[in-house]
Amino acid sequence: MPVERALNAYKKERLNCAQSVLRAFQPHPNISDEDILLAKHHGGGRAEEGLCGALYAALRLTDDPGTRQRMRVEFVTQAGSDKCREIRRAARIPCVECVRLAAHLLVDGKLKG
Repeated sequence: MPVERALNAYKKERLNCAQSVLRAFQPHPNISDEDILLAKHHGGGRAEEGLCGALYAALRLTDDPGTRQRMRVEFVTQAGSDKCREIRRAARIPCVECVRLAAHLLVDGKLKG
């Protein structure tokens, strides 16, 4: 369900990638509407270290370093990079797929981590 909520937020609510991942997991007690609003500054390659905003948001939602590392490695394996501009330049996967991937990895990470 969170993956579908993330895609809906991206496609229908027209939120950016970081906002969409946060919206999908908003029932999580640490995500407020203000957090989602502020995440507008993390899309389009503007997240820390130039990370994909979707990945940045997903990493923010888990505290376990092992889970974070596994998520990052798997994201790079599938997207080709963890940097937004590199992903977009390579055109390996579109932004909507980054949203799907980040949400999916977060679901898997929370279930396994």
